[in-house]
Amino acid sequence: MTIRITSRNARFQQWEALLHNRTKRHRQREFLVQGVRPITLAIEHGWTVRSLISDGRPRLSTWAGGVWESTTAEQIVMAPELVAELGEKDEPSELLAVVEMPADDLTRLDPTGLTVVFDRPSQPGNLGTLSRSADAFGATALVVTGHAADPYDPRTVRSSTGSLFALTVVRAPSHREVLSWAEPHGIRVVGTDETGGVDVRDADLTGPLIVVVGNETVGMTSAWREACDALVAIPMAGSASSLNAATAGSIVLEEAFRQRR
Repeated sequence: MTIRITSRNARFQQWEALLHNRTKRHRQREFLVQGVRPITLAIEHGWTVRSLISDGRPRLSTWAGGVWESTTAEQIVMAPELVAELGEKDEPSELLAVVEMPADDLTRLDPTGLTVVFDRPSQPGNLGTLSRSADAFGATALVVTGHAADPYDPRTVRSSTGSLFALTVVRAPSHREVLSWAEPHGIRVVGTDETGGVDVRDADLTGPLIVVVGNETVGMTSAWREACDALVAIPMAGSASSLNAATAGSIVLEEAFRQRR
């Protein structure tokens, strides 16, 4: 059965809160996904779509029609101006999706693969960018540790261009939980740091591996530094003293991809 919403009722307000209220996102265990590619990848990678929202236009595109007809999610037809608000655009999107957050369970991670840890990122855009690089360069998971930007913030999802859905995403309170999961599997830990003693091109980035990227301003915590089997640095020229955290992480991931091919 299709549900129709024409006013800013309780359901609309519940979804509107997902855009800007992190606490409500995590209390409800769901988040809004905007855009063709993110919605497509969420479905392709098996994330649970709880609700699919349409603006009620008489003729959907081939893409939107296919998604709408094949979904098992709750179907919502909403007034176009309300869909535009949720889509954060001047014009309404054909479809929006309300997607269920997966459990923050480290046992969901693949111990044989490449896991990226972003420690206390402060910017959703950087988190989304690193998610995109992790997907592009063959990582299997993204772990966000500490007090950090939200991987389910719409700004994170948009900047990842949907690559977030190609990864196993887990949030962890600190390094302790990640290391407790990693150590029994013998997973090596490599940190990115401008003062690192190993050139990234000389580091061994094969096998089961965690690559740690630190906070944009202060880098990794001392605890993460101590946990690393190696700290790698990226050779630079010019007057730049350091690279953006997501950029540095992307360079290390590209080198890992090259070695692992």
